[in-house]
Amino acid sequence: MDNELFEKAPIPKAYFSLAMPVVLSMLVTLVYNMVDTYFIAHTGDTNMVAGVSLTAPVFTVMIALGDIFGLGGASVISRLFGQHKYADGKRLSVFCFYAAIVTGLLIVVFGLLFRPQMLTLLGADDNTWRHASDFYTLIIVGSPFIIVSMTPTNLLRTEGHAVQSMIGSIAGTAVNIVLNPLFIHVFGWGAAGSAGATVIANICTDVYYIWFLVSRSQNLSINPRLILSHIGAAINIAGHEIREVLAIGIPAAITNLTQSVGIVMVNLFLLPYGTDTVAAMGIALKIIMIAVLIFAGFAFGAQPLIGYNYGARNMPRLRAIMRFSYAFLCLFALGMTLVLSLADRVLMRFFIADETIVTLGAGMLRVQLLSLVCVAVVMVTTCTFQSAGKALGAFVLSISRQGVMLAVTLFVGSRLFGYTGVIAAQAMADLLTAVLAIILFAVMLPELRGRSR
Repeated sequence: MDNELFEKAPIPKAYFSLAMPVVLSMLVTLVYNMVDTYFIAHTGDTNMVAGVSLTAPVFTVMIALGDIFGLGGASVISRLFGQHKYADGKRLSVFCFYAAIVTGLLIVVFGLLFRPQMLTLLGADDNTWRHASDFYTLIIVGSPFIIVSMTPTNLLRTEGHAVQSMIGSIAGTAVNIVLNPLFIHVFGWGAAGSAGATVIANICTDVYYIWFLVSRSQNLSINPRLILSHIGAAINIAGHEIREVLAIGIPAAITNLTQSVGIVMVNLFLLPYGTDTVAAMGIALKIIMIAVLIFAGFAFGAQPLIGYNYGARNMPRLRAIMRFSYAFLCLFALGMTLVLSLADRVLMRFFIADETIVTLGAGMLRVQLLSLVCVAVVMVTTCTFQSAGKALGAFVLSISRQGVMLAVTLFVGSRLFGYTGVIAAQAMADLLTAVLAIILFAVMLPELRGRSR
């Protein structure tokens, strides 16, 4: 483990060494999402585009569940490593891996059992039901592989293996990109082909991570005997650590779950204005992911650095890290707002040729971009709360931006301004959540408001 990187390296070097591999893997994931939408949209079937858009949040749910043990485990383990408690970190990594497997198996059972009810809840109708069902079913069947892949990709970075984490993510995404056009167009499997490619890609990612954990990692493991040998003798310590994982992991999962809930809410509020608006928003949100995924890469890529120094109680270094993180991401957000706003119609036309949807989507995109700086503030603050073990702050922010705040702005906006209010709801929710994040940071982490020495 590279303690020098965490403890003494210049902050920009440490920050980008850990964050850039995460950003690159996010960018590859972004390319996949773009390609996936491209091939679905170029079938020329608007109902298929809408059907996949309606059920795409299910995939986000899988990622969210993986984050319970990936981000939650990474938060606790990075702080343990900061205290040089490497054996405890290794034991906890085993728990996170197998807990993710069990969670995935439960999702398969309940997801298939309640499939009709879930499709109805997601907004599928007679026109979109077949496509939505095809995508939903395969994603649910493959959920153990999707959920498990999110655990080591986060845990490896606590040990400084950000590049190896990136390799696993990129390898899986590359498989996905290759299989998508093959399954969708050559084999003619449509929405089912898109979901099938995603599941196979995650299986490939899992295989790589398991190989690395078994043969290369020094402080992480998947050996179940490390848990079994502690049952009885250290059950209280293990129980305490597991509660810490869940206290951070569940808010992290809720952040992703509210993304799915947020998309569903927006879709339901748009449905009265026609299927075209749902398809346009689905594409616009894919484009917004360009910025959001990069923000997430930088913010959460630095999580091991923040957690390690918080665990070591190195507050001067931690304050400097926080200043750098906020300043960098806010400036980056301004740049992304300008670039994406100028290219709105070009980006929309990349996915679909229907000028009605292009016009609708370009308008939606410009409004969503107004609050990118707010999104950056929320992400850095959320990451800091998770890294420092501030479960309450992480939980409040996790249910706000695309949960409670969005629900309020959607309801009020649609009542007062109709269609325009629905489109502007997310930007307003971002602004309100950023204000909340600033207040919570000042209250919950007062030790980080001082000056570095």
